[in-house]
Amino acid sequence: MQSDTNPFHDMASILSNPILNTDSYKASHYLQYPPEASAMFSYIESRGGRYDRTLFFGLQMLIKEYLCRPITPAMIDQAKAFFTAHGEPFNEAGWRYIVEHHRGYLPVRIRAVPEGSVVPTHNVLVTVECNDPEVFWLASYLETMLLRVWYPITVATQSWHLRNTIRAYLEKSSDDLSQLPFKLHDFGARGVSSAESAAIGGAAHLVSFMGSDTVLGVVAANHYYNEPMAAFSVPAAEHSTITSWGRERETDAFRNMIAKFGKPGAIVSVVSDSYDLFAALEVWGTTLKQAVLDSGGTLVIRPDSGDPLTIVLQTMRALEVSFGSTVNGKGRRVLNNVRVIQGDGVNPDSIQDILAAMDEAGFAADNIVFGMGGALLQQINRDTQRFAMKCSAIRLGDEWHDVRKDPVTDAGKRSMKGRLTLLVNRHSGEYRTVTLPVVWDDRTVAGDWDEALVTVFDSGKLLVDAAFSEIRKRAHAAEG
Repeated sequence: MQSDTNPFHDMASILSNPILNTDSYKASHYLQYPPEASAMFSYIESRGGRYDRTLFFGLQMLIKEYLCRPITPAMIDQAKAFFTAHGEPFNEAGWRYIVEHHRGYLPVRIRAVPEGSVVPTHNVLVTVECNDPEVFWLASYLETMLLRVWYPITVATQSWHLRNTIRAYLEKSSDDLSQLPFKLHDFGARGVSSAESAAIGGAAHLVSFMGSDTVLGVVAANHYYNEPMAAFSVPAAEHSTITSWGRERETDAFRNMIAKFGKPGAIVSVVSDSYDLFAALEVWGTTLKQAVLDSGGTLVIRPDSGDPLTIVLQTMRALEVSFGSTVNGKGRRVLNNVRVIQGDGVNPDSIQDILAAMDEAGFAADNIVFGMGGALLQQINRDTQRFAMKCSAIRLGDEWHDVRKDPVTDAGKRSMKGRLTLLVNRHSGEYRTVTLPVVWDDRTVAGDWDEALVTVFDSGKLLVDAAFSEIRKRAHAAEG
């Protein structure tokens, strides 16, 4: 039995202790800066990557979860015990100073571009500044925790770009753009590394879409961004609910789905490849066709194996033979009463390829919904958009000095220098990263540019509490 006096016994308290939410070597850094250092300035940027623009999202979740609670003496005791045993020095005096002089709240100021903003890479997105000479090193100590914003940003960025891809095909082949928010459904909960990843990544996807089976992601969007209900789902079969009937009663399993969930206006999703997809499509188009029509709902067939590009078209063609189709105003065919959801092998490349093949075959994008799992929430990393947080300025005594890294071995890792901010042109929407104080040159009219960064956190206080609806509106306005 573990003793209650063991400071490492309670993992929940460890995970909620900001002093431990860092890298080991950060504990020693307070001894490594110039002795006259009195303030520090750091920033976060995407240094390029898969996409040339990033959708900024997720900082509000991190701040609410980790920075709005004060440091306590118990946290300091716990961290001191850990780092001492771990082999690192521990700045006990600095942390106790924060408790005694700042009531436990970290004296840092965080500024950021509004969430939902779509910003070209190589621009500052977040700045972190600490001007208290006693604990100036906090601006770097928080890097480990704050830089994890790369994850929701990258998920949100990928989903936003996929929304643009799907939107383009809808505009080309469909009469109904209102279906766009439900065209890419989050299937990623079981494919991520943790419940926290499901929550954070799942919420990020919902900036661009409103369909999700990742419950924790929907809950996170609702909780951290003041949203009544951020996403929706529909009754859907999985293989166990079909195969439990036995192969000889697969038709009964299908019929049960329509009986239980089929009603006017409803959507019922049924996985149909448990044994023989093509035999199942035949059953749907003959034995069960009238039941589908009488239900008044829409049957969504999920093929879940085989080459996605081939299977989607084969499924649509079989359903068209059975249920027929209607030619829309764009000259594309829309299946009657049925649709297809592809949830296997879905990634940015396959989505593009499937939509292109459908268009070439004369099918409207109305006919397809995508379910994306591991590729949505897990098959990304910090280097997908090459995120970094770097110190760019330090105050020595009373004077600020530029700081940067400029490795001769990799120019792509060159960092920016100075106390930075982001400007946006109110006419063109162009972004520009500049140093403070802003000095206007003869090519720039000061009145045309606005400050894009806002102070979102200062000394324990959350100063911006954005609503999810506001973030979505901002992101959607940047489409195209």
